[in-house]
Amino acid sequence: MRTDDFDYDLPDELIAQAPAEPRDSCRLLVLHRSDGSLDDRHFTDIIDYLEPGDLLVANKTRVMPARLVGHKQDTGGVAETLLLRRREDKDPLGHVWECLVNPGKRLKPGAVIEFRPGGPHAPSTAPVVLSCEILDFLEDNKGGRLVRYEPATGLTLDAAMHEAGRVPLPPYIKKYEGDPEKYQTVYAMHEEHSAAAPTAGLHFTSELIQRIKDAGIGWTTVELEVGIDTFRLVTEDDPTKHVMHTERYHVPPEVVRAIHETKAAGHRVIAVGTTAVRSLESAWEAGAPASQPPVCARGFEHAADSALITGKGDVVPRIDATTNLYLMPGSTYHVIDVLITNFHVPRSTLMMLVSALASREQIMVAYQHAIEQHYRFLSFGDAMLIE
Repeated sequence: MRTDDFDYDLPDELIAQAPAEPRDSCRLLVLHRSDGSLDDRHFTDIIDYLEPGDLLVANKTRVMPARLVGHKQDTGGVAETLLLRRREDKDPLGHVWECLVNPGKRLKPGAVIEFRPGGPHAPSTAPVVLSCEILDFLEDNKGGRLVRYEPATGLTLDAAMHEAGRVPLPPYIKKYEGDPEKYQTVYAMHEEHSAAAPTAGLHFTSELIQRIKDAGIGWTTVELEVGIDTFRLVTEDDPTKHVMHTERYHVPPEVVRAIHETKAAGHRVIAVGTTAVRSLESAWEAGAPASQPPVCARGFEHAADSALITGKGDVVPRIDATTNLYLMPGSTYHVIDVLITNFHVPRSTLMMLVSALASREQIMVAYQHAIEQHYRFLSFGDAMLIE
């Protein structure tokens, strides 16, 4: 297996630059793993592929105003930091963060950046509400920095970041000037913890979620704080050499109970997005006592063919845990039966994750079909159901 195996040619014109309106009007490509067949539908049709008793699990994380653009204190040049992960081990007050920075070569330890409301175009007379100092390079030496932030007198750090920052969009979205709430899910929690949105959830409207619940289909949420690996491709030729960063996640007891009940009744656990996958599969504990005997999920002839809770382990609650789970072909899915996802960047860990649930061959055929049928790709793009 090589990283090139997960590469494909993505035409620039298929990279979505704005969300569908309404959210659930986007297209939906359905991949049936049993025979590799494909259905071309719209996202509102997803309820046709769900059954009473199934359980959808979504990531309720909310995106921070993590993009901060200001000026270097010494030269006045424009400089940018992107918040990724708070480092309480470096500062219990939460002022130290792991960040991506731009320009990377010029922001060395000791550099100071000042931020004003309105970003780099704010007048020089506008007050500095936040400043930061570059402390060090991140240990992996891949361009990240350890950064300490200080709010202006009279402001909390959170208030200063909201005045100076904005929700970051992926770099391939060039000119979107619409409502930043379109890059948040309708069910996102109030607290802001992530550097990027769990984009598979962007397709759901409150009305569609209610229709799903009214049809007897379960809905519950976990939280995974989307971090640095969202912004990185696999650069190594051998994908097993890629190092995943840790991300904080929470799988509460009520979600575990819902999964147990769903599996015991012979129904399916359906992940809304790859971050929900990583949360639930990270909560699998090998050797944990089984909650009930093995049960086949619908569509599978044998229990061994399905993602199951068995005597070899179980899904357990995780509160304020961390994960660097890396799923690729050859990995075993223990909890997830079905995945709702978007179309992903070539050569990414997400391409490998979906190829571990289906097969690489099925995924590549599906992606080629999506390109030929002019589906919209990446964060604001169309959706895919892998069942």
